[in-house]
Amino acid sequence: MKSLPPLAWLRSFEAAARHGGFAAAAEELGLTPAAVSQQIRALEARLGFPLFRRLPRGVALNEMGQAYLPSVRRAFEELSTATAGLFGPGRAEMVVVRAPPSFAALRLAPVLGRFREARPDVPLRLSTSIWAEASDDDRVDIDIRYGDGRWAAPGSHRLTEPVSCLVAAPGGAPAPGEPAALLKAVAPRAIHVAGCESLWHLAARRFGLDPGATGTGLGVDSSLVALEMVAAGLGVALIARDLAQPYLEAGRVVCPGPIEIAHDEAHYAVLTEAGRTRPKACLFRDWLVAEFTG
Repeated sequence: MKSLPPLAWLRSFEAAARHGGFAAAAEELGLTPAAVSQQIRALEARLGFPLFRRLPRGVALNEMGQAYLPSVRRAFEELSTATAGLFGPGRAEMVVVRAPPSFAALRLAPVLGRFREARPDVPLRLSTSIWAEASDDDRVDIDIRYGDGRWAAPGSHRLTEPVSCLVAAPGGAPAPGEPAALLKAVAPRAIHVAGCESLWHLAARRFGLDPGATGTGLGVDSSLVALEMVAAGLGVALIARDLAQPYLEAGRVVCPGPIEIAHDEAHYAVLTEAGRTRPKACLFRDWLVAEFTG
């Protein structure tokens, strides 16, 4: 970056090339013709090559200038596009939704089209994060979090049921049996989802087993990865029922027995402090709650 010429010099070069003269470029840029001329001479000195042919009336690009101009214009166009996209008027109206990757892919993406169809005037941006911060983020309007719902932020609405179920690959599922015997049989192949490891211990205690019997097995950082591993026959997992449902309906995984664990964690829609001041964010939050609980 240190080798790049100053942006002001490049602006003068592009404007002079477009207008074919320093005077017109100066008028556009709010400079004097002398200032434009001085910047272009400084640019040429920095590059070590002349860029213009000085004519009796105006200037014209030489071969080096003609070769350089497309790259300079492309850089300005990309910079303008990025600036408008990130900081333009549309950015202020955009509703930013953050969700865990598994929920975004398995639950939100399949239904989001219904909202877009009903309210095409509400621009949305979906970002994913495995670990949501405990405090509000001024870049996020609606935070979909997985937990017990005890957050400081008001306006928290539960979207899913706090129930997890045992899932296995169709071809490698153990024979159904009593929950305790079934859990003991599959425990050595347990896949543990980060943040939900306690589910295996909770299930073991509930069915009278030693919590240590579940072992360490495989560890993953999302339920989506765990479901893919289960479908590939790499083990079994305890997964939030709402996240496992698409895989169950597609036949990619099965529930080998009646092992469902009720707990105190579910997915919640949390309207952040920034979101509470934006009517379109409140509108999307209300639609989200109605879609998942209505």
